[in-house]
Amino acid sequence: MLKTEVFRLPMGSPDDVSALRKLIESGKCVPEEIVAIIAQTEGDGYARGYSQLSFELLLSEKLGIDRSLIFDRIPMLMIGLTGGIMSPHYTVITQKEVPGQPGSEKRLAVGIEITRPLKPEEIGRNIQIQLVAEAVKKAMKKAKIEDPADVGLVEVKCLNLTPARLQDAQSRNQAVVSTNFAEAGNMSKGASALGVALGLGEIEESQITDDVICKNWDLYTRVGSTSAGNEQIGCKVVLFGNTTASVSDYVVSNSVMEDQLDLPGLYAAFRNAGIRIEDGQVVAEDRDRIVNLFVNAGANALPHCRNRRHTMGSDFLSGHAGIMAKAVINGIVGAVIGDSMILASAGWEHQGPRGSNLVSLIARVDQSGR
Repeated sequence: MLKTEVFRLPMGSPDDVSALRKLIESGKCVPEEIVAIIAQTEGDGYARGYSQLSFELLLSEKLGIDRSLIFDRIPMLMIGLTGGIMSPHYTVITQKEVPGQPGSEKRLAVGIEITRPLKPEEIGRNIQIQLVAEAVKKAMKKAKIEDPADVGLVEVKCLNLTPARLQDAQSRNQAVVSTNFAEAGNMSKGASALGVALGLGEIEESQITDDVICKNWDLYTRVGSTSAGNEQIGCKVVLFGNTTASVSDYVVSNSVMEDQLDLPGLYAAFRNAGIRIEDGQVVAEDRDRIVNLFVNAGANALPHCRNRRHTMGSDFLSGHAGIMAKAVINGIVGAVIGDSMILASAGWEHQGPRGSNLVSLIARVDQSGR
């Protein structure tokens, strides 16, 4: 049986890992049981790297191993660029095997899988879809989840094309998907999202070719969120789902907001977890059951919302459209739960219908008996 714990901790700065240090030193979190860290950091890629280094240094100290070994041992998904009232924080997931027999209720479990390193010419192509799909299937097995319908969230951190990788490919006369690094990154995120969809059976193998990536928007996942980083060499998959082989005190639920104003779509994730909504907000007695919300923000995928034009991608701040998309949904969801410490990721490449938000909620099981 699996026992999973989830801790959401605040960050005072990109290098602030003091809350995790205290949690470990209190004995509430065993460093050997940490399987993943997902962070909403502030700042650019350098700040994300600074955050990851800070986690690696702390865990190297607590685990008594070289820092270089932490990178492969514990997937760290650093998602930066906060805007609006978004509150930087991180989520630490632990998991261990415990004695017991499968019960009748399905509880949260996590599966971790990392693909092999990708060659520069493989980024954003069908081979990346296949590798992520296989990783998703392996992560399901590790989480002891049999039915893809029980998967509530798949976070993928994939790799970007970089100048060094481009030079490597050119030195071997290999063509990359694009010499524009931003476009290549979008293709990498799109291929990863399609890999999630393929691995979970949301799309069919026959629908997949190189030509559909970031072109055929009818193909997408409803539970996958992908982001790209220069520091990655492969794709790291962190899969959350519910299974009778878990004795954890949590469940994961998910829903899709068809657009930014689709509050019923948002409420569905709460109701699926047994969390009550009254007068448009989570009732006070249920707020403490919310461990964290993961929202993939897609407002910047379209130039309009319900036929009302917005300028997210066309005005002076268009270079920050992703940050604005995250800030929009953070404000909306934050108003519903009374908390701005929500993980919002910008990336719409095959991550839900265009313009939608994918919502995943981790909640404590109701023990009140009501």
